[in-house]
Amino acid sequence: MTKLVSIVGRSNVGKSTLFNRLIGYKKSIVNSKSGVTRDRNYGFCNWNGIDFCLIDTGGYTNKFNNIFDKKICEQFFFALEESDLILFLVDPSNKILEIDYEISKILHKLKKTIYLVINKIDLLKKKENISEFFKLGFSKKYCISSINGAGTGELLDSIVEIFKNTETDLFVKKKNQFIPKLAIVGRPNVGKSTLINTLLKKNQNIVSNISGTTRDSLEVFYKKFGIECILVDTAGIRKKKKIKENIEFYSVMRAIKSIKNSDVCLLLIDSISGMESQDLKIFKIIENNNKGIILLINKCDLIKNKFLEKIFKKKIKKIIAPFKDVPIFFTSSYKKKNLIKSLKTAIKIAFKLKLKIKTSLLNKIMLPIINKYPHPLINGKPITIKYCSQLPTYNPQFIFFSNYPNLIKKSYKRFIEKKLREKFNFTGIPIKILFRLK
Repeated sequence: MTKLVSIVGRSNVGKSTLFNRLIGYKKSIVNSKSGVTRDRNYGFCNWNGIDFCLIDTGGYTNKFNNIFDKKICEQFFFALEESDLILFLVDPSNKILEIDYEISKILHKLKKTIYLVINKIDLLKKKENISEFFKLGFSKKYCISSINGAGTGELLDSIVEIFKNTETDLFVKKKNQFIPKLAIVGRPNVGKSTLINTLLKKNQNIVSNISGTTRDSLEVFYKKFGIECILVDTAGIRKKKKIKENIEFYSVMRAIKSIKNSDVCLLLIDSISGMESQDLKIFKIIENNNKGIILLINKCDLIKNKFLEKIFKKKIKKIIAPFKDVPIFFTSSYKKKNLIKSLKTAIKIAFKLKLKIKTSLLNKIMLPIINKYPHPLINGKPITIKYCSQLPTYNPQFIFFSNYPNLIKKSYKRFIEKKLREKFNFTGIPIKILFRLK
């Protein structure tokens, strides 16, 4: 099993900054405003050839001023429960606060390895403030600066020394093994986090009816029912003019980045409001990034008339045209309808993206179709296509060699795409067709 290391502490002690420092890139949103991190955020870390999974958590508090404070604390305890090692982060620029003592009492009750990590030493003027934190009673203590990396090497050396003699199972792609990454995307409040929680059968991510609840893009490894993949919960992508604060702007940018880094995107659409202009924009982002796509009409338990599902599907196909060859599932997290079925389809699409068709087979199938249904004459000139091949790209791209490539009409290009989809089953996959002079 992958070893888990949690970073815990009160708000604004630098947990997300340390998390980003250790995993090597900016995954968690960092802001001086407290309460920015809400869910547990997972990242993969490798140090001296030893792999482990790092967990960023929200700031612990004993004062519940809003709906999220209580849920953040629940995520804090979930992280403690699943961790093998815990990094207790404190800020010496202030004296020990009551909340620091409370967290230390919680940690002392655990039969786990705890490191006291004194952060922000680069900003410290009085070194005696550091020794004050020794009162918290932890034997293993490290002084670091998460902003410039001072002391983090020594901290990592100590972490991997514990894990050195244990077998680990990679959180991300194993050697010579492809594990698909599936991004759950959509507008705010369409049920993305609820869907992941239902699949995992636990409260992995915070759920509320307030839009913008999820901020970071959250990855979790899923292995059930013969399915092995990484699920990515993302922030709701709303229209630019409706984004009112910097934190939400960064959340949306991370969601778009998750689309770019995924293999397949599951686009959730609210069954009540239907497919709106913003849904179509997200669809186009996925298509333009050449990612596999599945449409999930979520909360379908609210649709009482089943005949409406056929109308709904027909309307969506019209909206997303010309790329209509997309799987559409009516899902419900409440009734657990079509969730596993949609995941299995997503896995098939992910592996289909990697499919490379032999040039001989491609020509054997496509050239007879092109000869039977040739391109119409242009100014009396016949348009011929004598050869085709698949390009060595990540997503399926095909090149067709013609005597007049610039004269080929869009309608004929769509015809060829349609035949490629029929013969090689590229459902849910954007494909590109190029014409070059033979």
